[in-house]
Amino acid sequence: MSNTTMGSTTRSCDAYLLFNGETLLPNGVRAFLCTVALAYCFIGLSAITARFFKSMESITNHSREVVTVDTETNTPIVKHEKVWNYTIADIALLAFGTSFPQISLATIDAIRNLGQLTAGGLGPGTLVGSAAFDLFPIHAVCVVMPRAGSMKKISDLGVWLVELFWSFWAYIWLYIILEVWTPNVITLWEALLTVLQYGLLLVHAYAQDKRWPYVSIPLVRGERPEDWVPAEDTSLHHDKNCDENSDILPSENDDVVDIFSIHSYSNAGYHHVPEKDIEESSKTTLVVKNTQEDIYWLSVWRQQFVDAVMLESPELKKMDPVCLRFIIICWNSIIAPWKLLFAFVPPYQIAHGWIAFIFSLIFISGIAYGVTNITDQISCVTGLNPYVIAFTALAAGTSWPDLVASKIAAERQVTADSAIANITCSNSVNIYVGIGVPWLINTVYNFFAYQEPLYIDNAAGLSFSLLVFFATSFGCITVLVLRRIVFGAELGGPRLWAWATSAYFMVLWVVFVLLSSLRVSGVI
Repeated sequence: MSNTTMGSTTRSCDAYLLFNGETLLPNGVRAFLCTVALAYCFIGLSAITARFFKSMESITNHSREVVTVDTETNTPIVKHEKVWNYTIADIALLAFGTSFPQISLATIDAIRNLGQLTAGGLGPGTLVGSAAFDLFPIHAVCVVMPRAGSMKKISDLGVWLVELFWSFWAYIWLYIILEVWTPNVITLWEALLTVLQYGLLLVHAYAQDKRWPYVSIPLVRGERPEDWVPAEDTSLHHDKNCDENSDILPSENDDVVDIFSIHSYSNAGYHHVPEKDIEESSKTTLVVKNTQEDIYWLSVWRQQFVDAVMLESPELKKMDPVCLRFIIICWNSIIAPWKLLFAFVPPYQIAHGWIAFIFSLIFISGIAYGVTNITDQISCVTGLNPYVIAFTALAAGTSWPDLVASKIAAERQVTADSAIANITCSNSVNIYVGIGVPWLINTVYNFFAYQEPLYIDNAAGLSFSLLVFFATSFGCITVLVLRRIVFGAELGGPRLWAWATSAYFMVLWVVFVLLSSLRVSGVI
């Protein structure tokens, strides 16, 4: 079985990946070119993350009309309520979406290994390495994001503790099934139980958010914003195309126009509407709204292609430093192919952002497929252990959406809930979905095709990385708790201590990567 794997690896080295005649080049040159191609894929991943985040923000901002009757005046009251629960949105949309590159990579790796009794190494290695990247470098970035002197704390400690528990339990569970329950083997039932625990995480987090008796921690929840992103910050993050198309948008006055759900409501969130007025204006309002919506998103979609091929914006032409303008133009030239490709993603204003959300995930999957092939080629021409590449380059590159999402949440939200929840929940998603689904695919195939389980190559090295992760993550969580006790918040605070905390988190990450890489390489 191992000979077959080695033979397939050799043949892939002899085949070209980037261009015809690549195999004639020295391995060092091929490794350099593949590394450049890998970096370019990560740039594309960063670009599509921006569209993904806007679509997700549109989904979470969606509200529905709830009409009730005032018992005193007997008049209808129209109120707008958020469709998505705050906690579930963090887990099901933010954490799942930002972890999708790792999930796609692991799933593609599993599908390519169908027919082999041994699981691929890229998926599990990338996901464990991504967990370390999420916990350490992303915390390091988020802790310095608030403005100097400002602090942001977790408003709902109960939900965070539930998410933290399931995050740590995910890696404890992974260690149990790798080393204790069925060493070096994954059975069909183990893979299925791994996936089902993601549903338990959602139910438990929702129960904690709603403070269900017997299953929730009795902690008082602090104040948190009604919107996933506060309105005053959202206005600064609107797409620049909105200004150019302002002539077709409804004007903003006393009523706030929600362009995501095409609903108009007052700043107070509800108002009295006479029943007769509702009946008479419904048809006219529907026609006007549909017309404005169609014109708006077609104009925005067209503008996406215009912006993709525009290397210099009008604002850039007004800049005095020629050197800076030249650098920006060069950078825009480099990312122009990605921008032109991602311009096909429909505007996030359509269908409350769901279409753009799905298209973004499809493009992320495509990039993950390319990353998988390039990584295989780098491992082949350099002789590096695939686990080492997975722990380092792949983990950092595929975790970029996590970093961007947490950074934006730390900057724009008034609390630290979503920034830190994205980190802890992404780690849970990495195991329950990112490893569980690929292992489920392989175990189901092996069960029906060979009546055999799935064998894990280098399970000892993966288990060692889990132990290192437990030790270093304890140091990370301890510091967050101490910051809450001393400064009253997990993020921000005095700049000196914020940067010191950030440096400490980065040291923990270096320790994890170094020890894990040395172990899977057989050095220690």
